[in-house]
Amino acid sequence: MKILIKWLSNAAAIMIGAYILPGVAIASFWTALILSVIWGLINAVLKPILIILTLPINMLTLGLFTLVINALMVMLAAWLVPGVMISGFWTAVLFSLLVSIFSAMFSMLTADDYQE
Repeated sequence: MKILIKWLSNAAAIMIGAYILPGVAIASFWTALILSVIWGLINAVLKPILIILTLPINMLTLGLFTLVINALMVMLAAWLVPGVMISGFWTAVLFSLLVSIFSAMFSMLTADDYQE
């Protein structure tokens, strides 16, 4: 159940980010759901490899190169999912930041405060 809520909240965060940024277009909420899955898979598989490979650059820039990696992950996911359009690199950076912020807010709202 938690994964379903997380999936829906990420899709909602994607829709909100697309609504706020003029350079991002998402065709429908179903497209946002698919983008959420693809983006999550890319972040789970490809992002750790890229973080390790770019560790020297990341250390040199004090972690700011992670924003570049996040933007590349967003652009790759948008390229893989039909119905998603991101106009450029800086738009992808802002979109990934907005989605991260809204996703964190939704996670705080849906978090369980008790332990079972």
